[in-house]
Amino acid sequence: MTHPSLGRLVYLVYGTVGALADVPPPPAPEEGTMSFLTDHLVVDGVRLAYRDSGNGEPVVFLHGTPSHSYEWRDVAPHIEAAGHRVVVYDLLGYGLSERPAHRDTSVAGQTDLLEHLLDALGLEEVSLVAHDIGGAVALRFALAHPGRVRRLMIMDAVSYDSWPSPTWRRIIDEDLDSHAALPQEEFDALLTRQLSMTVADTSRMSGDVLRAYLAPHTSRLGRASFFEHQVRHYDARYTEEIAGRLGELTMPVRILWGAEDQWQPLHYAERLRDDIPGAELVVLPDAGHFLMEDAPDRVVREIRDFLAATAVS
Repeated sequence: MTHPSLGRLVYLVYGTVGALADVPPPPAPEEGTMSFLTDHLVVDGVRLAYRDSGNGEPVVFLHGTPSHSYEWRDVAPHIEAAGHRVVVYDLLGYGLSERPAHRDTSVAGQTDLLEHLLDALGLEEVSLVAHDIGGAVALRFALAHPGRVRRLMIMDAVSYDSWPSPTWRRIIDEDLDSHAALPQEEFDALLTRQLSMTVADTSRMSGDVLRAYLAPHTSRLGRASFFEHQVRHYDARYTEEIAGRLGELTMPVRILWGAEDQWQPLHYAERLRDDIPGAELVVLPDAGHFLMEDAPDRVVREIRDFLAATAVS
């Protein structure tokens, strides 16, 4: 449920979400940071920022948190070049997508919206490549719509009772609203500390890259939206409620994991491998939670190999 103060802040900036005429216009991307996505599409009454390019079998990329589609900038173009139609989009409430006051941006809500997005793009069956909470969205979608998922690759996904981390749990339980009102400098320091934990090589989360991850939150609205649309919905019930159904998955599944992940320990990947029939587990050494930052070339290779190995003749 939207907290009144945060909901009012989002409402005052964006207005009521409803008919197409009421959907807020897209903001201009910050130069050099969030320009990876190229288009905007109204889906189920809300605006999503997305990129749809290439030809061939479709592959849809789902990002995690605290993040947006920028994380796929060094990966998705290579999959397109390998002969696939590639769709990348910002989840609702993230990045350049709309931040509505009264819409569900939980993992469950994002799963429903994924179905609407695929329908809008005319995509009946796709392969999903998903990271972090995107992995939970992908797993829920594959269980709900198994005929629409050709292959599934999940990377360092939240699962079972693996989330939220102790830091985010404390913030949610004790002082979410006070954190939402942090001055920009304090917010940047908080999120920078968290982002530095996502990589094994901290030098990779600095300079322009760090600024790109911080960019969606460089305003009062952006900071409030981060806590309202992301942190408030860090809730393990969305993954625990599907844990007993993972054995129903029949499509090819590959699990890619950073050996140095500080947020999602490797034993969760091993548990997923054991619970999903036929699932493969590939562990990347010297890679953290944002393994596409630590080892983009290896991530590209694993995705290409997985798609090629399971290609339908």
